[in-house]
Amino acid sequence: MDLLTRVADELDAVRRRSLDLLAPLPDHDLTRQISPIMSPLVWDLAHIGNYEELWLLRAVTGAPPIDESLDSIYDAFRHPRKNRPSLPLLGPADARRYIGEVRGRVLDSLERIPDGRLTDDAFVYGMVIQHEHQHGETMLATLQLMGDQAHRPVGEPAPPATAVVPMGEVFVPAGSFVMGTDEGWAYDNERPAHPRDVPGFWIDAAPVTNRQYLEFIDAGGYCEPRWWCDEGWAWRYEANAEHPLFWREEGGGAWSRVRFGWREEVPLAEPVQHVCWYEADAYARWAGKRLPTEAEWEKAAAGATSAQANLGQRHYRPAPVGAYPAGASTYGVHQLIGDVWEWTSSDFEPYPGFASFPYREYSEVFYGAGYKVLRGGSWATDPVVARPTFRNWDLPVRRQIFAGFRCAQDA
Repeated sequence: MDLLTRVADELDAVRRRSLDLLAPLPDHDLTRQISPIMSPLVWDLAHIGNYEELWLLRAVTGAPPIDESLDSIYDAFRHPRKNRPSLPLLGPADARRYIGEVRGRVLDSLERIPDGRLTDDAFVYGMVIQHEHQHGETMLATLQLMGDQAHRPVGEPAPPATAVVPMGEVFVPAGSFVMGTDEGWAYDNERPAHPRDVPGFWIDAAPVTNRQYLEFIDAGGYCEPRWWCDEGWAWRYEANAEHPLFWREEGGGAWSRVRFGWREEVPLAEPVQHVCWYEADAYARWAGKRLPTEAEWEKAAAGATSAQANLGQRHYRPAPVGAYPAGASTYGVHQLIGDVWEWTSSDFEPYPGFASFPYREYSEVFYGAGYKVLRGGSWATDPVVARPTFRNWDLPVRRQIFAGFRCAQDA
């Protein structure tokens, strides 16, 4: 497939997914703010189009603005999420018309990809495609926060676990490996590729499951300060957290969860999700282990690909541990790609030789101790995004994201 065809196909696929995801919702649900930590869904929709206009029309072709007043409204750095409902947002119909007009002009301009650093390997087109996919996952998290009022996206049933469910730990020997990448559509924070020496370590063969996490709950893990860092215990107390987000104890040892408007029994074989970094860190301490560093995680993921993984909103949920054996890494570590984002112990920091491109606000302004790195993608992540080098990051208190974890320990 030539590059132009790939760009056109990926643009079409991501737009159909965005529109299909929101199509069942009434205008009221698109325009209201479901949670102060999330934007109104109609903001996300128009923001996708404004971002595309800025980069694929103005930056690439030099086209004039369609409506320059929209630039401020849909600037993610100018307006915190909690303030966005007060902005003069486009309504659902106007937002759809706007993103449709932008897309039409982009396709009309797509006779060839001009030369230049921004367009080398069609980078800027890949950036826009990935940006929309990332907002698709954000919009799914917003829908999940609707609780019992959410509509339920329907996917194909998840495959069952294999007869041999991966358990225990896998040893990854000491040595150097190439961390990061300089290829294709990788973001600036994944670059440059560089050698990284990692001591030998053990890592869980699979993500921590709901069954395993329930053992932590039943052992009083949320009641014991010794398992929590000081900041984590303060968060647990303030949030009154006693279990993963969306869970409810039903009595007699039974637990349920809400998933896109439906309440169901917690599936014990699935990776736990909707836990924050503090919860993951506390579990790891309770288990006598720790969270892996992102270098350990990436080294353990050698040979894992998105071709055999639970990605792309296929099931709208994590698959049972052991359901994708062909996707195991070279070291035999399962489900590193897809299912749930995995918290690591690492702060989000630049690689040696990092340079912002094409704008500082994608990565550079977030570097520092306030954000923790997540790796691997989730069931909601598209394969275009979910590569072993991709670096996600978030605040350690965030639980609405589709995040879980696995543990590691020194050799």
